[in-house]
Amino acid sequence: MQKLDGFAESSSARAHEGYRLSIDEDARRIRAVFQGQTVADSSNALVMHETRLAPVFYFPREDVRMDLLAKSSRRTHCPFKGNASYWTIQVGSRSAESAAWSYEEPYDESSTVKKYIAFDWPAIDRWYADDTQIVEQPRNDVIARDNPLVDWLLRDAWLSKSSQDLVARFSDIMIAAGFPVWRLRLLVRTMNPLLFALVYTWQRDSEDVTVLELSHENLQGDKYRNSPFALVIKGEGGVRRRLEGPDAQLDFPILEDLVALGATDYVAMPLRFSDGQLNILTLVSDRVGGFSTEELGQIYEILPTMSRLFESHALRVSSSTLLRTYLGSGAGQRVMDGLVRRGDGEDIHAAIWLTDLRDSTALAASMSREDYLSLLNRYFDNVAGAVLGHGGEVLKFIGDSVLAIFAIDDPDQKEPEACARALAAAVEASRQFEAVNKERDAAGIRRLNFAIGLHRGDLTYGNIGTTKRLDFTVIGSAVNEAARIESLSKMLNRRILISSAFRESVQGPMISLGQHSLRGVVGKREIFGLPHDVC
Repeated sequence: MQKLDGFAESSSARAHEGYRLSIDEDARRIRAVFQGQTVADSSNALVMHETRLAPVFYFPREDVRMDLLAKSSRRTHCPFKGNASYWTIQVGSRSAESAAWSYEEPYDESSTVKKYIAFDWPAIDRWYADDTQIVEQPRNDVIARDNPLVDWLLRDAWLSKSSQDLVARFSDIMIAAGFPVWRLRLLVRTMNPLLFALVYTWQRDSEDVTVLELSHENLQGDKYRNSPFALVIKGEGGVRRRLEGPDAQLDFPILEDLVALGATDYVAMPLRFSDGQLNILTLVSDRVGGFSTEELGQIYEILPTMSRLFESHALRVSSSTLLRTYLGSGAGQRVMDGLVRRGDGEDIHAAIWLTDLRDSTALAASMSREDYLSLLNRYFDNVAGAVLGHGGEVLKFIGDSVLAIFAIDDPDQKEPEACARALAAAVEASRQFEAVNKERDAAGIRRLNFAIGLHRGDLTYGNIGTTKRLDFTVIGSAVNEAARIESLSKMLNRRILISSAFRESVQGPMISLGQHSLRGVVGKREIFGLPHDVC
C-alpha cells in the first residue's frame, strides 16, 4: 500500500493527533460480491482511513456495475468530506437499501474520491483482495488522542435543562478547547400549528443564547428560500463554504453578510433525530483559515449523541406544545406536571363561558366540507380568540360549541377580575361576529348567529374517561347550568345570556330577562342580558 502521488503532503498536513483523514492507493485487486454477482472489481481502488472508523474502499465508477445500482433518496453530510449520494444494490429479488455511496462534489480534504463508489461493508456478501477472501473487516490502525468534547459529552452535557442551555454549554466547551467558533446556530423543528421551528443562536462575547420563532409563513419568504437552511431541510445534505480569498463561493445572501462581519468559514450540517426529522446545526469561524479537519472531525464525531440530547429537549417542548394546543394551557400544564391518572384533578372556582353556533346543521348541509370547515375556523378564531385574548382558557371544542373558563383564585371574592374579563371577551366576540355578518350582508349571504352563556360556580377540574382514553376537562352542575342558560338564546332573542351569580360579580348595566326554568335544574333562575344585545 502506498500514498497517492501528490496526496501524501496534503494528507499529512491534515493528519492531526486528534482526528485524521487520509486516502491511500491499494495496490491489490479488490472485489465486492453481492448475491453471487460481482458489483465492483478494481485494481485501482482507494482506501479511506478516518479516526475511529473502519477503513472504506472506494472504487472508480468504471469498475462498478452501475446497472445493479438504483439511486436512492438518502443524502448525508460530512463537514470535511461533503454531501454523499446513495444507491440501493439490486440483484434479482434481493436488495440492500442505500448500501453504496459517492461524494459527487467532495470538499478539498476528500477531492481524491470524487465520484468514486463506496459500499457498506456488512451489506456485501463477500470481499476479496487478490482473489483471497477478506474474512474480517479491516480495522483502523490510526490512534488518536482523546476528543476534548467527548469527556464533556459523557460527563456534563446531560445536565443541560433545555436546548437553549445545551447550546450555551456546547459553545462554551468548544471555546475552552480552542475551537475557533464565532457563532453557533441551531434550528429545531417543532410540532406547533403556528411555528415551523425554533432557532437558537450563540455568538462569542454575547451573554445569552437568543431564541427566534420561525413561523410557517417565514418559509415562503425569500430570506428562507435563499438560505442554506432550505437546502438542508429538503434533504440535500449540508453546506461548507470557505469565505476567504478571491475564490470564495458566496452563493447565499447570508454568506455575504457574514463576510462583511469578518467570517472566514461556514458550515451547515443536518442534525437528524431518531424519527428521521432533519434539523440544522451551523458553525461560523472568523479565524484565518477557518476550521481545521481535526476540529470539524471532533465536532462531527459527537453529533449523533448530541442530536439525541437535543431531541430529548425538543420532545419535551413538543409534548408541552401539543398538550397546550389540544387541552388548553392550564390543563396541558397539569398533565405535564403529572396529573395523568383517571380521577386526578382538583376543585376550582371559575367563570364559565359556553358558546354555540346557531343553525349549524342547516349550514353544514348547504356548504361543501371545505367551505364549512373554513367557516367554523373563522368562527372559532372570533369566539375562542376573544377568550384567549382576555386571559381565559379554552378547554374544549364540542362540534361548533366552545367551553372555556376564567379561573377565580378566591371563591369568596365578590367581584373577581376574572368575571370582568369573561364578559369583555363575550362583548368582543359579539362585535367581531357582527363584522363577519356585515361582510356576508354585502355578499348577499345569510347572516350567522351564535349565543354565549355566562355563569359562575364550583367545578371539578381533572381526568375523566376510561383507563385507555382520558379527557382533562371541567365537570359539575355549574357547567350544566351554563349550557342550559346558553340554550335559552333563541327563545329570548339574545346573544349573551348571564346568570344571576355572574351578574352579581361584575359592574355595568344589565337588564333582567325574567325567571326561567332550566332543564335538570331545581327551581327557576333569573337570567340577565346586556342592553341592545339581540341576535
